[in-house]
Amino acid sequence: MTSRPNILYIHSHDTGRYIEPYGHAIATPRLQALAEEGVLFRQAFCAAPTCSPSRAALLTGQCAHSSGMLGLAHRGFGLHDVRQHLLYTLRDAGYVSALSGIQHVVPFDIPHTIGYDAYLGDAKAAEQQAAQWLESAPAQPFFLDVGFGETHRNGKADGAFQTNGAQGDGRYCLPPAPFPDTPQTRADMADYKVAARRLDTKIGVVLDALERSGQRDNTLVISTTDHGIPFPNMKCNLTDHGIGVSLIMRGPGDFEGGKVIDGMVSQIDLFPTLCEVIGIEKPRWLQGRSLMPLVRGEADEINSHIFAEVTYHAAYEPKRAVRSRRWKYIRDYNGRGTPMLSNCDGGTTRAFWVENGWLEQPVAPEQLYDLMFDPQETCNLASNAAHAPVLDEMRAQFDGWMRQTDDPLLRGPVAPPSGAIVNQEDAVRAQLLA
Repeated sequence: MTSRPNILYIHSHDTGRYIEPYGHAIATPRLQALAEEGVLFRQAFCAAPTCSPSRAALLTGQCAHSSGMLGLAHRGFGLHDVRQHLLYTLRDAGYVSALSGIQHVVPFDIPHTIGYDAYLGDAKAAEQQAAQWLESAPAQPFFLDVGFGETHRNGKADGAFQTNGAQGDGRYCLPPAPFPDTPQTRADMADYKVAARRLDTKIGVVLDALERSGQRDNTLVISTTDHGIPFPNMKCNLTDHGIGVSLIMRGPGDFEGGKVIDGMVSQIDLFPTLCEVIGIEKPRWLQGRSLMPLVRGEADEINSHIFAEVTYHAAYEPKRAVRSRRWKYIRDYNGRGTPMLSNCDGGTTRAFWVENGWLEQPVAPEQLYDLMFDPQETCNLASNAAHAPVLDEMRAQFDGWMRQTDDPLLRGPVAPPSGAIVNQEDAVRAQLLA
């Protein structure tokens, strides 16, 4: 056994917090067991509710615009410096690295350019590849990155979930809270639940292999996702439905016992946490805070505010947000004033909303929500004079963060890289996987 723990990083596409440990009627028994054995973060948020920017933020420990990842990697966006990726800091500390399945910080067809010591294969058999690697007695300590795509929609016109032919039972299913209870929304969510069960089963294969390898007790397991589920006003949006993510950790050194933590955390906090856990100096570019005061019970909160952003997804839709324990402030720079269909994945729920006038619903350029009395973020208080002091405070936090991180939006519209694929705002659906 090594003095430094192994790190098993398990991540999924588009799962949000819609799994059993967060109280949803979605059977994910392996993730439930992981939470009961480890630490569950109830108020975890991504730094960007779109795939590549979210993952880049977690793996570089900085907001998306600081890392350079302002859009999707397979559409032409990229990191300023790939050596800011977590694996390089871990390599300098003696770690061997391996990747199995989805990564999404470089184009899908060139994962080797990230620099892992071993690339085990794509997402079709990510769990089996990872299991075989774990059972082959890899060098210690290791960093194993395992990415799954089950809860992502299929990227086709129908926007169906990847259920491998199985069909969910919408008769007894409740759609997510923002949506009306209809046959369309129930059927959509029922299929999501099938995909989530498939994801959970595959995660179980990896965890079982870790157990058989004899490295369970010396491995820190991190289970999370990139952002909210792929429904309208969730994925690619700055509501809590878009930026709220699952985060479960289990392993040596206080990550055990079924702890539940309510302090707000961002995924950019994971990199500095790992630096503290393995006892190395933090790289200068990190913007997050170690989770360890929360994990050790020394503090109830480490972040008074967390921040999130969107610049590009399929189309250009610049917006930023700051969240405190009680308040959410969103600024939309697009100027469009209505929802952008191009940045919303397909599916029966989206089709149902579009049929009923969703595209005529207003989107305010400035939004303020009281999360105590309006957790669904439906009542915009930005123009309410009674909340002017709160609005001023949240604006100040927001503007200070943009200046501190040198947000490119401060200098006007952000152009895409040369050759990048960008949809028109009114495109009916995203081109390629989003």
